[in-house]
This record gives sequence, C-alpha cells and structure tokens, in this order.
Amino acid sequence: MRNTTIAATLIALIVALAVTAQGPLADAKPSLDGMTVPAYTADGDLIRPEGYRTWVFVGASLGLSYSEGADEPEGPGAFTNVYIQPEAYRYFMETGEFPEGTMLPMDVFRPGSRESINQAGYFEKDFLGMEVAVKDSDRYEEGWAYLSFRDRSGGLRDSASAFPKDRCYDCHAEHAATDNVFTQFYPVLQRGE
Repeated sequence: MRNTTIAATLIALIVALAVTAQGPLADAKPSLDGMTVPAYTADGDLIRPEGYRTWVFVGASLGLSYSEGADEPEGPGAFTNVYIQPEAYRYFMETGEFPEGTMLPMDVFRPGSRESINQAGYFEKDFLGMEVAVKDSDRYEEGWAYLSFRDRSGGLRDSASAFPKDRCYDCHAEHAATDNVFTQFYPVLQRGE
C-alpha cells in the first residue's frame, strides 16, 4: 500500500511539472539582459556602436551589389563583414524574430592581392567604412533604419542619421528573407528553414 501511495505521489508530481512546463515559462522569450542597445545623440542620430567586432560574426560577402544591371567590377569588389549582438542572435535563433534594439554593423574593406607572400586570391586590405542596420520601432516609422558612419575623408563619424526610406529600407522590405534582414546571404542566420 505504501509503495502504491509513493508511486501515485510521484506520478502526480510528474504531471504537475509537465503542466507547469507548458505554461508561461515555456512561452518565455530569451533574455536580452546585457544587450548593447542603440544610443542616440540629442539630434536623434545613432551613436556608432563600440566593440561590435566582439559580437557574433554573421557572415561575409565579396562584391555583392543590389543594383539592377550592375556590371561585374574589375576585381572582386568590396569585402563586407556583418555582426550582431550575442543576445539578439540567441533571441533570433530561438524565436525566428529579431528583437527591438537589434543592430547589424557591417565593415566594408577594399580587396588586396599579390602582396607579401600572396600570389593568388584576395584579402581584406583597406578599411572603407562601417554601416549599421538597426531595429527600433520607437524611433523609425518602418521599424528598421540603415545608416553609414563613413565620412567624406574616409574616416568614421561618431554618429549618423538614417538614409532616406527609398535608399535602403524599400529594397530590404522587398527582398529580405527575414524581417528586413538579408538572412539568405548569411548561413549563420538560417534556422534550418
């Protein structure tokens, strides 16, 4: 009799734990605690994020152009490297959504070739600039904005204002695989779909 009572109690406990696991905790979103969030100047310009090269490396491309009728450039075209905050990456991988505050910084480099020991192929040589895609629905009507921190002298500005909607947003809205992000070009952001 005592063994039956213990077994019944254990079964009831297991059922209660299973029901609890399907409740609010099972629906909880991944934590964004500690995520670097967009910061803005008093004029509303995005402040260039610092330390982004230690974030999750999303991927690289070489010579991509989104302009219809673009000619193949001489040489490979520019290298780009894209990053995302670790917390936004985990959130996206678990939910399929980019959280508010997501930033995707992109470094742009001129290619180099046939220097030092290199006899073939290309490497990243001169830094050309940095751009950022940011998701901030409180600040941008469309939810996403695209900015360049490159100044006319080839250096980086400390802050930048968003490009006009028709410059980047419209193309992203039409062609991005996921929530205005070209995840189709970054296998790291493809969730087995």
